[in-house]
Amino acid sequence: MSAKRTILIGLAGQQNSGKSTIFNMLTGASQHIANYPGVTVDKKVGYYRDSTGRVEVVDLPGTYSLTSYSLEERVARDFLRSEKPDAIVNVVDSSQLKRSLYLTFQLLEMGLPVVLACNMVDVAEAHGQKLDVNMLASTLGIPVVATVGRRGTGKAELREAIRARASLSAEAEQPRTVVAYEALEPYIAAIEKRVAEAPGLDLLVPSRWLALKLLEEDAEATRLLEENHPDAPAVRKLVRTMTESFESEMNISPADHIVTCRDALAAQVVAACVQQELRGRATFSEKLDRIVLNRALAPFVLVASVYLIYELSIVQGYELTKYTWPALAWFRDVVASVLPAPGLVEDPMLRSLVLWMVDSANTLLNYVPIFFILFALIAALEDSGYMARIAFILDRIFHSFGLHGQSTLPFILGGVFAGGCAVPGVMATKGIPDERSRLATILTVPFMNCLAKVPLYTLLVNIYFAAHKSWAMLFISTITILMALIIAKFLTSVVLRGKETAPFVMEMPTYHLPTIMSMLRRAFDRTWQYIKKVGTIVIAVAVCVYVLLQFPGVPAERMDAYELRMDEALAEFRADVAAALGETPYDAIIQGERLEELVVVYDSYRSAKLGGGSGVDETFEQTYPEYYPLISRGDDDASKQINRQLRGLSNTRKSIRREIRSEQIEHSFFGRLGRSLEPVTQFAGFDWKVNIALISSFAARESSVATLGAIFQEGADEGATLEQRMAAEGEQEGRTPLGALALIVFFALYPPCLATTIMVRVQTGSYKWMLFSILFPTALGLTVASAIYTGGNLLGLSGIQAMAGFYGLALVTAIGLAFVPDPAWKAPHTTYVEQS
Repeated sequence: MSAKRTILIGLAGQQNSGKSTIFNMLTGASQHIANYPGVTVDKKVGYYRDSTGRVEVVDLPGTYSLTSYSLEERVARDFLRSEKPDAIVNVVDSSQLKRSLYLTFQLLEMGLPVVLACNMVDVAEAHGQKLDVNMLASTLGIPVVATVGRRGTGKAELREAIRARASLSAEAEQPRTVVAYEALEPYIAAIEKRVAEAPGLDLLVPSRWLALKLLEEDAEATRLLEENHPDAPAVRKLVRTMTESFESEMNISPADHIVTCRDALAAQVVAACVQQELRGRATFSEKLDRIVLNRALAPFVLVASVYLIYELSIVQGYELTKYTWPALAWFRDVVASVLPAPGLVEDPMLRSLVLWMVDSANTLLNYVPIFFILFALIAALEDSGYMARIAFILDRIFHSFGLHGQSTLPFILGGVFAGGCAVPGVMATKGIPDERSRLATILTVPFMNCLAKVPLYTLLVNIYFAAHKSWAMLFISTITILMALIIAKFLTSVVLRGKETAPFVMEMPTYHLPTIMSMLRRAFDRTWQYIKKVGTIVIAVAVCVYVLLQFPGVPAERMDAYELRMDEALAEFRADVAAALGETPYDAIIQGERLEELVVVYDSYRSAKLGGGSGVDETFEQTYPEYYPLISRGDDDASKQINRQLRGLSNTRKSIRREIRSEQIEHSFFGRLGRSLEPVTQFAGFDWKVNIALISSFAARESSVATLGAIFQEGADEGATLEQRMAAEGEQEGRTPLGALALIVFFALYPPCLATTIMVRVQTGSYKWMLFSILFPTALGLTVASAIYTGGNLLGLSGIQAMAGFYGLALVTAIGLAFVPDPAWKAPHTTYVEQS
């Protein structure tokens, strides 16, 4: 018996087998999520204690087999092969036992100490299936435990079986000849004999298992052979010879023969161990699928489901930010209170830098309520079994463009309906199993109409397409979808052509009622993972953006001019107060240098009042007792009149600071970049002002309009709206609807914002794809915008004519590309597994 007190076990199983509920049942709250080294696949780790000691549990990715087609399969197989766990709990869906045994056979062939957890026996019984656990254990020669994970049924028995199996693991578990491959056996034996000649290779993997994998033409098995066998070329030649000989003799490939034998044995095991009652009676899942997957009703059910997710996560989740944002703002105030005080016209660098970083982090943390609801709803969809149905319904359409059925949800969250957000959209790509489709979805989700793009669209439509508002908004809402499909086709056919396109088995799992605890736990895990990852990356990126927008700064002579204007405003204020009131009790403040501090405190007080915080008056009265009567309009006439004068002085200060900010942008590295880009962007109709607005919007889409507001200042003092100011200046500078259309299309194809870019890095685990997500849309958007603007001018088109022409061209292109063969179509197609 093993004397080990601490043991390591792995949970293996197919998707939707209830593996996560078994993991939660075993470990309770003692778990955390990490990533496997070098990949973005989640690694759930937990532990529990039994009467002997500590048991560490690793929840492996859900997989149908142990081939090397998908990332999840390779991660699971590498763990089993390299970590040498003391026991493997193979979780199977009792109601789908035949299909689940396929993985069980492979685990046994690897010589692993397996414990079989027959989960969801209650569902199987509801389907009229009576499982003979003892017969199954006897047939397979391994411990078998019946469980219902969501109820905790079988928990003690499973823990006991795990400890007992792990105690036997020291006796060198031998691979079992579970499946008899009949006519293939002589070929297996011949290859196994050559494989066994390599010294030490049998310590890495069983020789028979490696021989089987070589006959299946498994790439990882071939690599393992080449790295560890001294005569690998000769073995590979033998495998080719054996394969050709078997195919010639049996008229079937070894790989297909292996699958056939495993399937036949699984059927025999089920026939011996499962008694089927109520045969021929439709199950609840089958009845519900008649509605959910009905050709006529399925689209309506899908739209209703997606709308509900959208409404609850994006709309209602955003409502929750009304409660979280004050908390984040309070945190900002706390940080600001310990930083150097703000200056009259310019803040100390330490203060502005730290607050910039806090603001950047707050912007991202403000999405937490949305994410938590979104992840909980996604968990509900996954647990219920409807997520697989969504993928089934739309997979054939998206498949034509190299995408995946599960790309639907990310696109909708990203803003198919104007008002979404690319950040949760990119986060929602996590569940897409096909790497090529997942990358294509990540790179095209930012083209959707996120909420932050809407202000600029609205601004431009109101100025240049006021007579065609409805058509213009319809164009914006749908052109992004067409462009996303076109670009996805290009990416998957060219850029991502070599990426993994594993044969994906789309399972139709039995419907289950999700448990609240499971939804909350998974939502919390994924949200916490987001907070940790974003919290580390955002600091570095925020500092880089700050430097590029702040330096080299406003020239010294210009700053001197602003300082002089502020001094003149202060002097004028003092003179006006003296002329109006004569001598006042507050002269010691307003006639001396303390006036500057008074103005700063006055603005802080007004900002705090606008923020709606409670106890603002008490705080300022205690902190600034001398200033408080002036900033809060005290009871005496002098303080009231000085308060009114302070408002004007405050406005002057804000105006000067806004001008400094505007000039700072213009002289910053970003600003200089804007001017330097004019020779290129002029073909799209963009001048340096538009360039700066677009560059600044990289930090946040809303910045585009805010920057334009700062740049187009002429008329602001007269109360003119930004639309009126831009229209007036635009007319003088020759701006046209055609240029506005080019800007709209460029903005639709614009690189993702800073937060989304960070999420691209998080989801892809690669800075290379993060940079690609910035550079590719920039080049593409500029090319398309230049074609619209320059081409439209050459053809003499108006803005609305160019809009109609471009839309028609995009629509025809998308329809045509749907019929272009996908390079991956040569690989095995998607398999739809029906319920048995």
